[in-house]
Amino acid sequence: MPESKSIQVGQIAPDFTAAIQFPDKLEMITLSKLLTLGQKVLLIFYPGDNTPGCTMQLCKIRDIYSEYKNKNVTVIGINHATAESHLSFIQKQNYPFGIVVDEDKSIRESYGAVGSFFGKPTTRRSVFLIDTDGKVIFRFFGQQDNDKIMELLDSLNK
Repeated sequence: MPESKSIQVGQIAPDFTAAIQFPDKLEMITLSKLLTLGQKVLLIFYPGDNTPGCTMQLCKIRDIYSEYKNKNVTVIGINHATAESHLSFIQKQNYPFGIVVDEDKSIRESYGAVGSFFGKPTTRRSVFLIDTDGKVIFRFFGQQDNDKIMELLDSLNK
């Protein structure tokens, strides 16, 4: 899907309600309700649980997770696999954050996080940072650059 179809910086992030698998429980979340808690939200779309590139991507978040928490950011992975698959992935890699179950792929569609792998649609590795007012303040396609995100967060807190 072309970038022009994806959500742009400055646009309101599409709201969603979905199941999210945490390390210790499965529950329902709604993006707009999370934002009312005064937290920014970092959405990380990735193609597959337990794949080398996705593991590396999410481990980079895991390794600096406390920095995100200290900057008032809720980190959420998003993938189309089942809650059971997410739980296995979370436990194996010791992720302290939850992963949304997007089995019908509607969330990835609404954000334009759709790519192609050998001609078949897949989740495009994408990162969206959403401010408490619901606006996208950062987006990136590919492996996220945590340093750039941290710099942006620091500049917002000045």
